[in-house]
Amino acid sequence: MRIDIITCLPGLLVGPFDQSILKIAKEKGLAEVNVHDLRIYTNNKHKNVDDYAYGGGAGMVLTIEPIDRAISHLKSERDYDEVIYMTPDGKKLNQNTSNELSLKGNIIILCGHYKGVDQRVRDHLITREISIGDYVLSGGELAAAVLADSIIRIIPGVINNESSALTDSFQDNLLAPPVYSRPAEYKGWKVPEILTSGHEKKIEDWRFNKALEHTKKNRPDLLD
Repeated sequence: MRIDIITCLPGLLVGPFDQSILKIAKEKGLAEVNVHDLRIYTNNKHKNVDDYAYGGGAGMVLTIEPIDRAISHLKSERDYDEVIYMTPDGKKLNQNTSNELSLKGNIIILCGHYKGVDQRVRDHLITREISIGDYVLSGGELAAAVLADSIIRIIPGVINNESSALTDSFQDNLLAPPVYSRPAEYKGWKVPEILTSGHEKKIEDWRFNKALEHTKKNRPDLLD
């Protein structure tokens, strides 16, 4: 998989893709993330990528020309399955979306900034709009990193134990059950006996029931 991220603040994305799972995916040749500076696609002396909004109002808008140039340049080099715009008013990211996108080949992610992008970008250049939550960040860079991580970590081979990703929260519309590790007792706080019993079927049932209980308490909407 190849993910190309277009942003006017590439420095914000220097760290995330050289760490942890994303670094492992790159070293294994399973995923590649490239960050592109939108400003190199401008044709003005000051490398401005924003301008005032028609009709007035507060805030600046990312202009269409450099964005079109950036996307067109990338598309001239390879085919892309999706061109995604990160925006607070997009469809909220969930595990099903991440699962679906992990099966794609090449993806472009455009990071919004200021008051957003010229609407013509959204009308003519974008295939999907995604939000990571009902709140506003200063830009789409951190949201793009979240999306990329959620996609790449479930690509087969990225995580050594692939069943681990498949038992995470939301994979089956349930939150994950409680987990415990050694020691079996600490300060009088004990691990549930069922987990040390070695009885796989009973442990499986216990985990399912705890996951269901956890979901009912904290995210009942998932059970709808």
